[in-house]
Parts: sequence; structure tokens; C-alpha cells
Amino acid sequence: MATITANPPRLGLPGLLKRPAVRKLLLLALAAAILVPLADARWASGTWPGALTVDLSEPLAKASDWIIDNRDSHPLFLYFFGHVSNVVVIAVRAVYLTLLAIGWAGVTALGALVAWRVAGLRLALGTAAAFLACGLLGMWVPTMQTLALMVVAVLASVVVGALLGLAAGLSDRMDRALRPVLDTMQVMPAFAYLLPVVLVFGIGVPAAVLATVIYAAPPMARLTSLGLRGADKEVLEAVASLGSTARQRLLTARIPLARKELLLGVNQTIMMSLSMAVIAAVIGAGGLGDRVYQALASVDIGAALAAGIPIVLLAVVLDRVTGAAGERLGAEPASGGRLGGLLALAGVVAVAVAGRLAGRLDWSDAWIVNIAEPVNRAVDWMTAHLYSGVPVIGGTADWAGHFTTWVLDPVRDGLQGLPWWSLLLIVAALAWVIGTWRTALTAVLAMAAIGVLGVWKPSLDTLSQVLAAVAVTLVVGFAVGIAAARSDRLERALRPVLDVFQTMPQFVYLIPVVALFGVGRAPAVAAAIVYALPAVVRITTQGLRQVDPAALEASGSLGATSWQQLRQVQLPLARPALLLAVNQGLVLVLAVVVIGGLVGGGALGYDVVFGLAQGDLATGLVAGVAIVCLGLMLDRVTQPTERRAKKGA
Repeated sequence: MATITANPPRLGLPGLLKRPAVRKLLLLALAAAILVPLADARWASGTWPGALTVDLSEPLAKASDWIIDNRDSHPLFLYFFGHVSNVVVIAVRAVYLTLLAIGWAGVTALGALVAWRVAGLRLALGTAAAFLACGLLGMWVPTMQTLALMVVAVLASVVVGALLGLAAGLSDRMDRALRPVLDTMQVMPAFAYLLPVVLVFGIGVPAAVLATVIYAAPPMARLTSLGLRGADKEVLEAVASLGSTARQRLLTARIPLARKELLLGVNQTIMMSLSMAVIAAVIGAGGLGDRVYQALASVDIGAALAAGIPIVLLAVVLDRVTGAAGERLGAEPASGGRLGGLLALAGVVAVAVAGRLAGRLDWSDAWIVNIAEPVNRAVDWMTAHLYSGVPVIGGTADWAGHFTTWVLDPVRDGLQGLPWWSLLLIVAALAWVIGTWRTALTAVLAMAAIGVLGVWKPSLDTLSQVLAAVAVTLVVGFAVGIAAARSDRLERALRPVLDVFQTMPQFVYLIPVVALFGVGRAPAVAAAIVYALPAVVRITTQGLRQVDPAALEASGSLGATSWQQLRQVQLPLARPALLLAVNQGLVLVLAVVVIGGLVGGGALGYDVVFGLAQGDLATGLVAGVAIVCLGLMLDRVTQPTERRAKKGA
């Protein structure tokens, strides 16, 4: 039987020079041969030269002092930011008081009604169970605080995102102007948004809501623009032929045709708002995030888990309800029809009124189930029996220590020991091979900006954590994704697990890793791995399953084994999806590694946390900008450009 052989023809020097990647590397090597000796003679090798560093501490301190001194007197704050802050406070308080006035029974019934109308009885029962679980865990009031902040933030994010998306969808110039802004905002970790809004609005709910809006509006803008630009041209031409105006075409054709994208944008905005609303506990958002933050600060795993479970339940319910709404767009309600809906609404009102008359608006303390104590006892047992001293395999603390000693420390020391210009060359080579010279220039400038800001070493520390986490994520993610692509049963089993993991806010991942590994850089990396893994598995599985079956049949007819089909057919044809998995893995890992500063991750994450805690604009803002530059660089070196796909250059 014939088999496929992997003996590519040998290429001579002329053949190699025809390859675009080889030509790019040769040009880069030629430029390096000229520039590196000059740079070495002028600034020497080693770490980033101090002569190329700009000290921003004094101007940032002056700016911070000016804002603080004028926050209560300057017209900009009195007549603009002040009014924005007041509107946000009033809106959040109004929603919160409304939820409390409806009572736990009314809120639970209302949530179940919405889920029933959108997706049927099963999701309605799940929604009711989720709200009841929040009460049983003693988190009803914090849950309502988080829900009130989310309602206001989501509404504002949807409005802002839809307006930006509308402008980008109708204007090519606006689309070109917004695209780099949205690209940058997409790679910015959530932590980077906090300090600027705190500086303007101070610690509290207004800063939390505004940071959430800034973080959650971009997906709504992108999907709105995508939906408007992807509208069926034949339908638009038919509407235009009837003599309709541009406004009429927008309202009667383009927006209705983009409804699915709009609802997907709402879904993504809701999920990102919840994630940010939890992180915003660091700047005084209150609610469930504050309970998790305070518990992690005191290493109280039981209390953190009691607050973390409602966050997960809320995320899953909101994701399922909005996802079902998008799938059923344009169809009849899932249950009950119009009359059934009216009767159910009347039932909700009756439940709320009955709760008020019975004086049962607040969740009774007698119904609370305390899980903090048993969880802490379990953690204490783990500390005594699993942290260290386990025969053969060692304990979790030993694993964390070995990972830090054998992986994190060598990678960090290796990066920090390289000459500064060599790192710029490596970044340029990676970005240029995978993209264009503009991609390489952007990546190099982003990396150089880190050195100019004076945070070269802590940035390389963060980069070492990102690279270690990404390496583990890709090895595990590719292995699981390949297995899921080749087994329908495994893919079906993994789907609900990946769904839950992808809906969990970033903050929640810190709870189990602190329980297992304590605090330090290794737990921060572990949280990042768990957070990024579902996306890598999903993209890998989807990419392999979308390979043309005809190619597999052709290779099978030639006698290729299953391993040969995977290595020589599926993986090469799925290369764009695999590169996307690498890109998303890097961006997601960076987001959580930075948050790992809360649990001893150090480096840039610690600087941001320190700046927020101390109101130190220079430290926090510089670290935040460095995080953005690091994210931009990582995005550029792992994301192929359309121009390269078209021209091969």
C-alpha cells in the first residue's frame, strides 16, 4: 500500500531567496549589521540605556496634583465630569433601590419570566435556581449591587458602542479612524482602564461605571459596524429603487438586516461589563467583586468562593439568556404566546406585591448557608496534606516552587540578560515574517516605548510570565483541541465545560489557584492558563473540523495513516486558525497575568495595583501604558495581516 512521504525537494540558495520570509530576514540582518555596532558604541549593550529613558514622574505628578486641586472648582469638572458623575450615581442608585423594592422573590420571578419567554422552561428554572443560590450563599445584597451597576453600564455601553458602530458602518473614513483605536482597546487588559478614570472621578461607583463602559463598548461598536457593512446589497438596492431616503434605508433595511450582529454585540457587552464590574471592585465598585477582592486580600478562600459562585452563576445566566435571544431573533416567544406573557407578568407583579405585604423583601439570614467555614477547613486540610510532602509527585506548593525555579526564573533572567537591541531585533523579525513592515514597525515602537518609559525590567518580568503561560496553554490547548476535533464524543463532553469557563470573569480564576498554590508568580500564571485555555481549545477544534473533507479523503486514498493526515494535511490547512489561537492565547494570558499582581504576580501588575492603592499616577499610569504596549507588541507578532495573505509579502 502506498504511503505519503514527507521528503520535500531540496532548495538551493536561489530557491531560498525566492521565499518572502528569507528575503525579509536577510534585509533585517543587513540593517542590524549596520545599526547594531552604532547603537552598541553609543549606548552599550545590556539593559535599556538610561540615556533613552524619559522620566515622566514629575509631569505626571503635577498633572495629578492639578486634577486633584481643581476637581471641585474647575468648570470642566463642575459642568461636565461632575454632571456625568451625578447622573451615574443617581442611575445606579435608582436601579439598586428598585431591585430592593421588588424584593428577592420579585427579582427571581422576573428573571425566570424573561428566561422563560426567551428560551423556555429549562432556562427559566436554571435562572430561578441561580438567583436563589445567590441568596442562600448570603450574597443577595452584593448581587443586587453588582446587577444595578451592570444595568447602567450595559445600557451606556450599548448606546455608545452602537453610535460608534453606526458611524463606522456608514462612513469609510470613520471606520479607518476607529479601527486602530478599537484594536488598541481590544488588547488592553482591563486593569489598564482603572487609573485614568479614578484620577478624574475618584474612587467610587462613577469611576467603576465609566471604566466598564470604556472596556465594554468596543465589541458593540465592532459588531454594529460589521452588521451594517455586511447587509445584503440586493436588498439595499431594492429599497433604494423605491425612492427611499438614506435615513429610511438605514431604519427599514440596514438595521433590521444587522439584528443578529447587534444582539451578539449586546451579549458580548454584557459579558465584558460583568467581568469589568467585578475587577472594578478595586476602585470602589462594591458588590460581589468587592467581597472577592477583600477575601483574597486576607487569603480567605471560603469567603472568596462564596462571592465567586454568584458571579459565575450570574455570568452563565446572562450569557444563556442573551444567546438564546439572538438565536430566536424574529421567531415567536419560546413559551406562552402574548397572553401567556401577560399572565406571567401579572404573576411577577403579584409575587412582588405579596413579598412586600408579607415584609419579606430582604433575604432572611435564617436561609443563608455558610460555606466559608467548611471551604476554609478543606483549604487548611489541603495546606497540611497536599501543599508539600506528597510522596513521589510532591505537593501543589512544590509544583509552584519548581515551576518558578525551573521555568519562570530562567525565562525572566534570560530576557533581562539579553541586550536591549537584540530584543527589538527579535520582535522586528517575528512581526515582519508574519506581517508587513508596518506591522514590524508598530511592534518595535511599542517595545521601544516600554524602555523609554523606564519600566524595561518589570515589563520583561511580565513578558516572561506571559510566555511561560502561553507555552503551557498552547501545548495543552492544541492537544485537547486536536483530540476534540477527532472525537465527537469528547467534543460534546467538553462543550458545556468550555462554555462555563469562557463566561467566568477573569477575577474569579484567582480563587482556586490561590487555594491550591498560595500566592506568587506561579499562581498568577496558573490562573492565566486556565482562563486562556478554553479559547485555544475551541479555535483549534473549529479550525481542524473545517478542513476540506476532500483533502482528507484524497490523503486517505493514498494510504496515509491518521497521524500522517493530521501532520501533513489538517495542521497545514488549519494554520490560520492555529495562528489565531496563538494570538488569542497571548492576549487572554496577558489580561490575567496582570491581574495576578493582586496575588503576588509582581512586575507591571503590582505597579498598577500599587498606583491604584496609593493614588500614585506616575507608577500606575506608566505601568498601565507599558501593559498596553506589551499587549500591542504581542498582538502584532502573532496576527497575520490581510496584505500578507494577498501579496505573500
